[in-house]
Amino acid sequence: MKNLHFKDFFWNSELTCTGGYDAIIQYLNDGKRTCKEMEDFMKARASIEEKYAKDLLSLSKKVCGHNEMNTLKRSLDVFKLQTEHVSLSHLQLAQSMREEAKKLEEFREKQREVKKKMELHMDALHKQKSSHYKKTLDSKKTYDQKCRDKEEADQNVNRNTNNTKNMEKLSSKAQQAKQNAEEADKIYHQNVASLGKVRDEWLKEHIKACDMFEKQATERISFLRNTVWTHLNQMSQQCVNSDELYEEVRKSLEQCNVQEDIEHFVNLRRTGDKPPAPVMYENFYSGQKPQAGAPPPRQPPPVIRRGPLPNPTQNSTGDIIYSTVQDTEYSVVQY
Repeated sequence: MKNLHFKDFFWNSELTCTGGYDAIIQYLNDGKRTCKEMEDFMKARASIEEKYAKDLLSLSKKVCGHNEMNTLKRSLDVFKLQTEHVSLSHLQLAQSMREEAKKLEEFREKQREVKKKMELHMDALHKQKSSHYKKTLDSKKTYDQKCRDKEEADQNVNRNTNNTKNMEKLSSKAQQAKQNAEEADKIYHQNVASLGKVRDEWLKEHIKACDMFEKQATERISFLRNTVWTHLNQMSQQCVNSDELYEEVRKSLEQCNVQEDIEHFVNLRRTGDKPPAPVMYENFYSGQKPQAGAPPPRQPPPVIRRGPLPNPTQNSTGDIIYSTVQDTEYSVVQY
């Protein structure tokens, strides 16, 4: 079965729409929040272990069997000593948990910096794309209006061929309208070409961003999965009697599949599988729209009644032995 990837399913049909990109960013933000929640959980658990260790150490110093003698006294002394050792092991566990929480914090901060840099880059591209798109639409409106003005001026000349008094004035207006239409047409062409370049750059950068964001999501799921696994190993080493309970969590972690989580998100939040179509040049004098690319420069129609112009061309990742995630035969703790 083909793997699903961000870059294939988070497009939008409209050029200026960022719905697909926004869905990915929201997913990464939710993942960052999960990392912070797990980090806080481990710090809180370390504090609990530390408090328990200190209370247990204080308890081990209390008088117990002071007036006893011989073998019972020796047994009670060993009992107090081992209680002290247990408290020290809990202190070590608390320190180990804080170290794991620190690793998680560093991982989260590293991902945040990389993600922030990419977001700033993509935000700049989105603004540039939107700006060029608006500029292109505005130039098209201007182009259309100038062409209408030229048509009107031509019609005025044709209607007043017998009025020599106004002929020169009307002809001058028609010539000026023609120049304005040609200039608007040139600007419109330039803006369409410029928008095409911006769109092409954005397409490449969007794919790069998707790949980088997907890599971050994969690393985050793997890191959290390994962090939880290490935490459970620490707890199992601390108290073997609790391992049966932690085994249920391990079984759950063994079922954690990075690609399955990625694909679940894709299927849940997908917004489209095709990028937006390019903005086409629309010739004022033709009712047909070309499928791709810009048409060759248009020759201006004669001042007299215009005939139909040709359509634009078409371009087409001790003693007790604990398993890890990679142990395929793992089932229970071995002694």
